[in-house]
Amino acid sequence: MLVRTRSLAVLTGVALTGAALVAGSLTAPAAAQPSGVLVEGRAATGVATAGLGRGIEANVLAGPTARDEDRPADPPAPLPALGGDPLRMPASYPYQPELRVFPSDAADATELNGTVSHADLSPHLTRLMERSDRVSTQVVGRSTEGRDLYLVTVTAPERRAETARQTAWREEIRERPDEALRNRELRADYKTPIWISANIHGDEWEGTDAALRVVERLATADDAGTRSMLEHHRIVFSLTLNPDGRSHATRSTSLGLDANRDMVTLATPEARSYVRTVQAVQPLFAGDFHGYTDVLQVEPAGPPHGENYEYDLFLPHAYAIARQVEDDVVAAEIEGNTYYDRDTGEVVAGNTGSVKIPYRDTPSGWDDYPPVFTAQYALFHGAVASTVELPLKPTGATARADATVNTEVAATVMRSMIDYVHTSSDSMLADQAEMFRRGLAGAPKVALTAENIGAVPGPDEWKQLWDEADDQGAVRLPRAYVIPVGSGQRSASDAEDLVDALLFHGVEVERLAAPTRVAGTTYPSGSYVVDLHQPLRGLANTLLALGSDISEDVPAMYDVSAWSPAYLWGATVERVGGTADGPIGPTAPVRRGAPRGSVPDGARYVAFDVAGVGDHRALNDLLGQGVTVRLTADGRAAVGPRGLRAARDVADRYDISFETVSRAEYAAGELGEDLTVAYAGNQDDRLSLLALGFDDLVPVSAAQIEAGAANGTPTGLEDADVLWVGSSLDLRVGSAGHEHVLSWLHDDGAIVGRGAGAFAAAESYGLVSGTALTGDPASNGIIATSTPGEVLDDHAQDHGFVYPAVWFTDLGEETTTELTYGGFRAGYWRLTREPDGRGSVIGQAAAVSGKVGHARAFVFGTSVFFRTHPRGGLSQAATAIHWAAR
Repeated sequence: MLVRTRSLAVLTGVALTGAALVAGSLTAPAAAQPSGVLVEGRAATGVATAGLGRGIEANVLAGPTARDEDRPADPPAPLPALGGDPLRMPASYPYQPELRVFPSDAADATELNGTVSHADLSPHLTRLMERSDRVSTQVVGRSTEGRDLYLVTVTAPERRAETARQTAWREEIRERPDEALRNRELRADYKTPIWISANIHGDEWEGTDAALRVVERLATADDAGTRSMLEHHRIVFSLTLNPDGRSHATRSTSLGLDANRDMVTLATPEARSYVRTVQAVQPLFAGDFHGYTDVLQVEPAGPPHGENYEYDLFLPHAYAIARQVEDDVVAAEIEGNTYYDRDTGEVVAGNTGSVKIPYRDTPSGWDDYPPVFTAQYALFHGAVASTVELPLKPTGATARADATVNTEVAATVMRSMIDYVHTSSDSMLADQAEMFRRGLAGAPKVALTAENIGAVPGPDEWKQLWDEADDQGAVRLPRAYVIPVGSGQRSASDAEDLVDALLFHGVEVERLAAPTRVAGTTYPSGSYVVDLHQPLRGLANTLLALGSDISEDVPAMYDVSAWSPAYLWGATVERVGGTADGPIGPTAPVRRGAPRGSVPDGARYVAFDVAGVGDHRALNDLLGQGVTVRLTADGRAAVGPRGLRAARDVADRYDISFETVSRAEYAAGELGEDLTVAYAGNQDDRLSLLALGFDDLVPVSAAQIEAGAANGTPTGLEDADVLWVGSSLDLRVGSAGHEHVLSWLHDDGAIVGRGAGAFAAAESYGLVSGTALTGDPASNGIIATSTPGEVLDDHAQDHGFVYPAVWFTDLGEETTTELTYGGFRAGYWRLTREPDGRGSVIGQAAAVSGKVGHARAFVFGTSVFFRTHPRGGLSQAATAIHWAAR
């Protein structure tokens, strides 16, 4: 069903969507087709349109009807190829399309606390658009289950010429900030964007309700202040970025992943929508609403302070916004709200005059450091950003009353933040342009310290709270990062995936037009260069730098403390020069990773390196088609004459470059198998295995195996070739379940997995022996590794991720060390447990294997499947699985 409303503008451009989106069709000529949705990458399996507006000629959504939404859309492929065009914004305002209406559901979680359901949103927005020409709505993507993600813009109407002028100014601020700061017309008339993201954790509901309340007030109020506000700003709302979780009362998306930990990995369509939106809006301020912390909590956050943020441009306004919010919420005297007693650290019912501001009230470890969070990610796009935590959890007997309080608190916070930006936008705009200017100019990165803090202009109250313990870590920026091609690249497929991810993030990437020698190393033509003289240099460097060891800086950390795709995604990336050095070149700009899929003409036997995630997907695709593939001793997959047609297909699909091999090389390889993998684990295990192309997956548990073995019912192992253990498989020795697994292993089964639980499982069947030690559970980061064994040595990697580290000691003679730990390189490893930690881990086994008869085992101590992020670990796991199944 479609709700029809007037539509006074059309969008420009064409948008394609990835596998997460439901296939539709376009009814207008290509030149007029709107693109209010994300563009996914090369692996897109469908085309969808969302919110097609009319202008004078109608575009009607030709995708699924509301009834089609009764069943969830197929989930997207894990680790989708990242690419495609940016999000296109309307060509004029208002943009008022026809919106799909989703069916209501009596079992929707919002029924329990009286908050607005996703099904209510499009009718509500339609009514607002019918009432006001200030309100525009775009669909900027779809959730995992296919629900629309709405972006609502409230602003004074604009003709096409005015919108084009605003777009040009936005680009000038980013690409030519010096000119922008001198442009009097821009400074007077640019409609500075304010962005509120209301609901990215599904079970933190009330931001959406508050946003609708604020939108309605802005849309209908007729006072001079509101009119002035909308003439000088675009106020943009992401009503919910996790409608699936909102409907099911889950924090995570329907992939089982936390979208507010996904801003670097981009495994979820919800996080990809956020990234595309922040690029398109380029907000002056970004507020992200969450819950629940017993009392209202408003950033800025405390130490450790990330090296790549420009705190002198961010903290003055961020702290001033938090203080204004505090004053406004306190003055509002919202019945049922709670307050913070700064003397005792307690949350109380009486009005103390304070809410909680982490920068002021929390000593360390909350939210500031990693860019995986929405607010911290937005900082790298020139925004002042705040995470807001609402106070009361609306799930008990008082759920509806608590939700009412939270909604009023959130609406008050939103109005306060908007008012602050309205009165401070001139200086905030100058700071945003200055951030881009520093990047483009390659200005030295100056860390904010107690010595130079006095020179920072703007509001001052925050300065007295900064001391030497808070000092921002110093960073020496390189001139560039080079991602080489050819023999110097560990994995061509991982390198291309990394380039695609950088481009999706908005990072500028170039390619060498000729071989170039830098500091004694010659990089081949076609190598990728990420020059840090660019507007988003902070984001580029935080993605590609190693990071820092902050173990001695803070007593605790809230989440990941190191995340670098350059060190964890399997590609070779090299740091080159200093920021004051000349450019690396000659180069040409890159729009996407270069297609490289090919099969040599006339060849009868061909092979490709199985080094990266894309290579393993291609290998498993070939095996799934029934193609005979031989796995060679040097880590390649070889195909003979009967498989050449399939080889050409996967070369195109996965950008795989085959090379000619001899018949003898082909014949010497071991036959690969299309594997069925049983797994005991969580969503990280399932999604990572799927991302590697293991599509024949069977979830199992100890209870299921025990019951099946005892009762003659299926255990899940009947057709399995490999058992992946991602958590534990605790079957008592001598039990029916244990004997069943033992019999399965005697029939050529294999155990592969991660952590102490997998080691215990393999040890209980005599496949390995020794002791598994687990580091402090809060410790995580990047650690050096070496590869003394033979399973992982063909395309060896020298770093891994741990959260926490597991290592193996006192190994028996039948147990082989395949990977060892070196020094801890970046992240946080709590030093209070040093006897069990990083000092004693050096040289210890980080992965082991064992064989008894035809049964094999391989166990990782590294966190190879953590949130699908360490993609280098994914390819190691796939290598181990195929080895164990031979």
